[in-house]
Amino acid sequence: MPGPLSHIRVLDLSRVLAGPWASQNLGDLGAEVIKVERPGSGDDTRGWGPPWLKDAAGNDTAESAYYLSVNRNKKSVTVDLSKPEGQAIVRALAAKSDVLIENYKVGALARYGLDYESLRAVNPSLVYCSVTGFGQDGPYAPRPGYDFIFQGMGGLMSITGERDGQPGAGPQKVGIAITDVLTGMYATVAILAALMHRERTGEGQYIDAALLDTIVAFCANQAVSYFVSGRIPIRWGNAHPQVVPYEVFAVADGHVILAVGNDAQFERFCKVAGCPELAEEPRFRTMSQRIVHRAELVPIIREIMRTRSKREWIEALEAVNVPCGPINNMKEVFEDPQVRHRRLRVDMPHPSGAAAPLVASPLRLSKTPVEYRLPPPLLGEHTEDVLKRLLGKTDAEIAQLRRAGVV
Repeated sequence: MPGPLSHIRVLDLSRVLAGPWASQNLGDLGAEVIKVERPGSGDDTRGWGPPWLKDAAGNDTAESAYYLSVNRNKKSVTVDLSKPEGQAIVRALAAKSDVLIENYKVGALARYGLDYESLRAVNPSLVYCSVTGFGQDGPYAPRPGYDFIFQGMGGLMSITGERDGQPGAGPQKVGIAITDVLTGMYATVAILAALMHRERTGEGQYIDAALLDTIVAFCANQAVSYFVSGRIPIRWGNAHPQVVPYEVFAVADGHVILAVGNDAQFERFCKVAGCPELAEEPRFRTMSQRIVHRAELVPIIREIMRTRSKREWIEALEAVNVPCGPINNMKEVFEDPQVRHRRLRVDMPHPSGAAAPLVASPLRLSKTPVEYRLPPPLLGEHTEDVLKRLLGKTDAEIAQLRRAGVV
């Protein structure tokens, strides 16, 4: 069957990560995604290498790994939005699209007549999603911002990193641009909801997606714990504020994550670890008591965990359903039998002659599964096709646009 969004066309004016993450989700679900890029340079992330994709001969191409990671199932069209002719092209494409995604600074596209109010006049059913750092209003709305800044401002870094007083203590950012990725996910949800509303009413609408809003919402239980208790959450490193033992422990040949979520699991852990008396000790018998006596229990477990290897611990604990796991590097991740079984790597033929190695979509639908139709496009690869097919431009008209630097 065709993808669930195969009847949807997305005009993607976004770049870098949050907006492109949303449009890639929609493309994976079957939408036609037209990525509008600057002539000559394109999406900023095209130049964010090394590493670069290798061609069939093993030489570096001009395609960065960063760009590849978030731009499959899209068609690239180059258009100069600063030129009236370029604005006219985008306006005409918006009139034939169902969704538009952009991440320009607040008010920037209004100068070109490409803001929501202007485009709604030519396409009242358009779902228009703006992705910005701080949202469309408020005292910070004009400010630029990157993921790192929002991880700090939104509270995430205040609860991420080793505890005060421990070696290496201090706030830490997450190892990926998590605010961008989450904003792209929230934007995807909002776009799908807006399309459902349009299906019932015929009306499009405007979506204001902000990175700061997203990361504050992401703090979830930590934020609500603060509301309820009045206590400011602190960093716990790899430990958990309400679950013990729940952290990383050194073992004979590396590290293992031990995540004991209830009293029954703790009892089973103690039996496997050869210390059943710990489960009967009043200080440790219940989760509440283990939290109170964390400082006494954790050092005991640390000494016990050092006595066996990663494989020994994981096999023994998994056999009795005690949650645990290794800390894999990326090589180990994609060698893992479960990851391989779930086919979380997908290799797509690329115009360079090589295969573009990508991470598969985690969306699993039984009737309309995601499809990997198009590899991340070369800059401007589909300009002629889109201008001819959707806008009826002739070869002569396209040649003139190229001479004028519009496309």
